[in-house]
Amino acid sequence: MSIRHGLLALLERGPMYGYQLRAAFEESTGATWPLNIGQVYTTLSRLERDGLVRPLPENDGGQRPYEITDPGRTELAQWFATPISRTDRPRDELAIKLALALTTPGVDIRAVVQTQRTASMRTLQEYTRLKSRDAENVELPWRLVLDAMIFQAEAEIRWLDHCEASLMRYTPPAPKAPPAASPADVPDPEHSEVRPS
Repeated sequence: MSIRHGLLALLERGPMYGYQLRAAFEESTGATWPLNIGQVYTTLSRLERDGLVRPLPENDGGQRPYEITDPGRTELAQWFATPISRTDRPRDELAIKLALALTTPGVDIRAVVQTQRTASMRTLQEYTRLKSRDAENVELPWRLVLDAMIFQAEAEIRWLDHCEASLMRYTPPAPKAPPAASPADVPDPEHSEVRPS
């Protein structure tokens, strides 16, 4: 999630200061992505530097609210109009972990898959409990975030099932012999330099 664009979207509702932005962000996402107040203020500084927000005078409580600018609205509209590309998302740590486990001597890849499946099932059960517990009282933004997390957990479990089935059919390649030394790599005794000891 782009914190930059998330804050712009929140400021489109009206001026807010840092702690209000953090609370509104966490409320909108059901606290799925906790936001550090330092991240909020660092992002606000960058948005101000880029002319996308501007600070307003401090209020009676000493907080300085920010408001979105016209260029900020343009940036936000472009973000909403542009699809998220798979290349824009962070690397899939689980896929990298399994690829490395498969090629690292001494690692039981099946145990790695099983451990992850157990954890993913637990996560899926927790999300499902959350959804059924608050089904009537949950607002649509939080429900959509929760549904996305459920679908991602289900997809991860299906992918892990696929990995396990692929491992059953997998025959590891024979270890490669070290490359043979070329004649240029072998020292010529007649031309090698002899150093006195």
